[in-house]
Formats: sequence, C-alpha cells, structure tokens
Amino acid sequence: MNRTDFLRQFHHLRQTHREPDYPLKSRGRPAAVLIPLMDYGNELTVLLTERAHHLRHHPGQVSFPGGAVDEVDNSVFDAALREANEEIGMPYENVEILGVLPSYRTVSGYQIAPVVGFVEPNFTPVIDPNEVESAFEVPLAHVLDRKNHLIHTARKGKRSSPIYFIPWNEHMIWGATAAILRNLSHHIHP
Repeated sequence: MNRTDFLRQFHHLRQTHREPDYPLKSRGRPAAVLIPLMDYGNELTVLLTERAHHLRHHPGQVSFPGGAVDEVDNSVFDAALREANEEIGMPYENVEILGVLPSYRTVSGYQIAPVVGFVEPNFTPVIDPNEVESAFEVPLAHVLDRKNHLIHTARKGKRSSPIYFIPWNEHMIWGATAAILRNLSHHIHP
C-alpha cells in the first residue's frame, strides 16, 4: 500500500466497525499515540516501539509512541507529537498529521486518541532508554490484513473481552496497540 492508496481510503467518510474497548466508569485519563506511517514512496510501514524492559507497567510491550496528554499540550495532536519526539527523537517537522481515529479506552484507565500521520523516513530514531528499548518498522499492509490478526477471548467473571495479537517476526503486537491497528484496518478496508 502506498500514500495515494492509503489517502483514498482514509479520507473516505464512512461509519466503520470498531473493536470493543474497556468500559470505563469515567471518561478516562486522556492520552494520545502517534501512528507513524513511514512513507517510502511505493510502500508504507508503521514505526512501532518496544517499551523499556525496566518499566513497571507493560515492560517490553510493543506500542506506538505516545502517552498521557499533559497540561502543556494544546491538543491530542500536540501530545502525540511531543511524546514521539521525547521517546524516539522524531522531529515535529517530519510528521504530516492526517487526522485522528476514534478514541480507544484501556483497562488501565486511559482514553487514547490515535493520531495518524505520514512521516518522512529521513531520520534516525534517537531512543530514550528510560522509556523505549527499541524501535522497528512493520509493513502497513501486514498490520492491516486481518488474516494476520489473532483473537483470544479472556473471561473475568461474567464478562468476556477479546485480546488482539498481530505477530511480526520476533515481535508480538498485542493489546491496545493491536486493537487500534484493527480499527485502522476497519477504516481502510471496511
């Protein structure tokens, strides 16, 4: 999939299927992630991070650059760009924001705004070792193809919830990151 194909589908207005998220009792703490689409002309990839292994919450989990919306952020777009800059040194000017997908609520109490943007691939990630172990790319076509999505149903009492997994080489993309990628897939390929 290239930029033209992606834009043709991304900007097409339609209601899409959304994966179920966690029903928070309150609105949830606002957070934003950047879905960085690296544009190589004939192919798009998604830049993902592996969280630092020493972190207390979700160590080693694959994620998007992002985090909580802070008081200094004027919008979810600002938060996503600030976090991507802090975590992997992504220059603000390298990102062309396309829009935001519907928010996704997590079991940890966050309401995540997934910001989608094209990224000029002419930068080398500068990893903040306090937050990120590594950064890697996955072909966008792979993560959008629902044949590559695995679903496990977890049960807690009377409630059952799907947990999504997308394997890629030695990495397992799962949880909120995989669910957000599935939501993007529903938007691009309804």
